[in-house]
Amino acid sequence: MPDPTTTPAPVPAPGTGTGFAPARTANPAPALAAVPVAGRAAPGGHRRVARPATTPVVPAQTPRRPVPQLRPTDHFAELLLGVLSGRRPVHSMLRHTVGRAYDDLAHLAERGPLRTRGACPVVRDIGYFEPRPGALEVFARIGAGGRLRALAFRLEQGRDLRWRCTAVEVGGPRRPRSDDD
Repeated sequence: MPDPTTTPAPVPAPGTGTGFAPARTANPAPALAAVPVAGRAAPGGHRRVARPATTPVVPAQTPRRPVPQLRPTDHFAELLLGVLSGRRPVHSMLRHTVGRAYDDLAHLAERGPLRTRGACPVVRDIGYFEPRPGALEVFARIGAGGRLRALAFRLEQGRDLRWRCTAVEVGGPRRPRSDDD
């Protein structure tokens, strides 16, 4: 009994000069393409290299890992630090603030309390207190080089479940009192 996995014997093709048609296989060999090569090669500087005849099939969408979401306290601390250090414009906080918080933030940003000439300021520590559900009072320690400053802000969750800043304050090293004060 003949083995079905082997290729069948050539069959004479009608009207051909060779008398035989090429054998057909289940998996045709990859197409060959002429590729320029350096060094010893065929005339014209090309040699034949095996390449697949079709491009590989890629799935339409590869599964993605879920991106960890920052807590609102961490997210707002980074946003406020960007504005108060001069790395972000104040108007970038328009949709993240409510009430007087934007005006207070704009006033603070004019003074640039967290701008530094040396190291970029970073959030070193964050803590918060929840006075009621949907409201957080947050403090953050901001470090830049050897200096440590304090940032305090209040977040409230709206009906749309988005957190917004309702108050912001910056504290730091107090200047010594003079007799004129």
